[in-house]
Amino acid sequence: MDVTQPKQEHLLALKVMRLTKPTLFTNIPVTCEERDLPGDLLNQLMKDDPSTVKGAETLMLGEMLTLPQNFGNIFLGETFSSYISVHNDSHQVVKDILVKADLQTSSQRLNLSASTAAVAELKPDCCIDDVIHHEVKEIGTHILVCAVSYTTQTGEKMYFRKFFKFQVLKPLDVKTKFYNAESDLSSVTDEVFLEAQIQNITTSPMFMEKVSLEPSIMYNVAELNAVSRSGESMSTFGTRTYLQPMDTRQYLYCLKPKQEFAEKAGVIKGVTVIGKLDIVWKTNLGERGRLQTSQLQRMAPGYGDVRLSLETIPDTVNVEEPFDITCKITNCSSERTMDLVLEMCNTNSIHWCGVSGRQLGKLHPISSLHLTLTLLSSVQGLQSISGLRLTDTFLKRTYEYDDIAQVCVVSSKIKEN
Repeated sequence: MDVTQPKQEHLLALKVMRLTKPTLFTNIPVTCEERDLPGDLLNQLMKDDPSTVKGAETLMLGEMLTLPQNFGNIFLGETFSSYISVHNDSHQVVKDILVKADLQTSSQRLNLSASTAAVAELKPDCCIDDVIHHEVKEIGTHILVCAVSYTTQTGEKMYFRKFFKFQVLKPLDVKTKFYNAESDLSSVTDEVFLEAQIQNITTSPMFMEKVSLEPSIMYNVAELNAVSRSGESMSTFGTRTYLQPMDTRQYLYCLKPKQEFAEKAGVIKGVTVIGKLDIVWKTNLGERGRLQTSQLQRMAPGYGDVRLSLETIPDTVNVEEPFDITCKITNCSSERTMDLVLEMCNTNSIHWCGVSGRQLGKLHPISSLHLTLTLLSSVQGLQSISGLRLTDTFLKRTYEYDDIAQVCVVSSKIKEN
C-alpha cells in the first residue's frame, strides 16, 4: 500500500505502507541431463546461486527472505502495523504539521496516532515518520484514514487526507458443543463438558500456542487435552501442535461448580454462562494472533421443581438378588414447600422391593433428603433403572423418573468366579 500525494497540489507527500514479516524466497529450478546441449551448465549455475539451499538446489524454497510485494491478508486477532511518512518535497519550510491516523470499522472509529501534538516546522527534504499498531478485533471492511494539515510560509492553511481500505478475514472457525452430565457418585452437583472444534481456515499452517477456557465465576475448569506418561503431562496432539490449513482439532474441557454454588441446586441449575475460549497462535514466521470468544452459552438442564439424582449404585449385581441404591431428592424451588409421596413401578426386568406410595414428608425450598431403595433384576445384561414417581400432594403434580442409571446384571456363578 503506497500512495504519493501529487506535488503540484501540496507541498507535502504522504506515503503509507503496511509493515509485515518477509517471506522465504522461492525460485524455479531449471535442470537438464548431462547428455543435453547445456551439459552441466544449468546445474552448476543453481549450485552457485546464493539464494538456493546448499545440497538441495532443486527445491523451490530458498534460504533468503523476500520483502512483501503486496498488502497481503490480515486476519482477525492479528496486529495491523503500518508505516506513515510525510515528506516535504518543496523548497520552502512548512510549519505546524499535524499528522493524524484513524481506523474506521463498521462499528467505531479509532485514533491510532502515536502523538497528537503538531510539529513546529519541517524543512525541505525532511520527513515525519510514524509507526502505528492495532490489534484487529472486528471482521469486515476497515478504512485507514490519514489526514495531514500544515501551514505554508505565506500563512495559508492546507489540509488533505487519504483513505486506504482493506478487508479483515476470519482465521479460525470455532464450534462448541455442551454436554450436561448428571451427578456422579462422588459429587452432588452437575458437571458440564465442553467440546471445542477449532478449524484453520487460512492458507498457511498455524502453531497453536494456547487454547484455554476461562470459566465463569461459578465454575472451575479442568482441561482434558493431555495424558500422563512416565509422570509427565503430554499433549494429546503431540509435541508439535501445528494446525494445517482446513484441518480441525477438538479440545475438551470439564467444568464443575464451585463448592459455594454446588450446594445451591436451585441456583446452579439456571446457569447458562459457562465462560470464554482464549486462543493464541503463531504463523509461519512467528506473527502472533489471538482470539477470545464471547461468553459461551449453554441450555440449562430442565430439572423442574424436583430433582432426583443417584448417590451410590453398584456397578455389577447378581440376577434375582436384591441390591441397594441411594437417591437424593432436592426441592429446586426457592419459595415453595413440597409434600412428596414416593411410588415405585416395576418394569419387565427391574422390580422394586418395599412399599410403594409411602409419604416422604415435607421438603422445604432448596433442601434435600436421602433415600435408600432396594430392587432386584430378573434379567441378565445391562439393565436400565426406571419406574420412580414423585407426587407433590399440594399441587397434585407427579414427576416421573425413568432411565435414571444402568446396572450390569450377571449370573451369580460369574460374579463368584
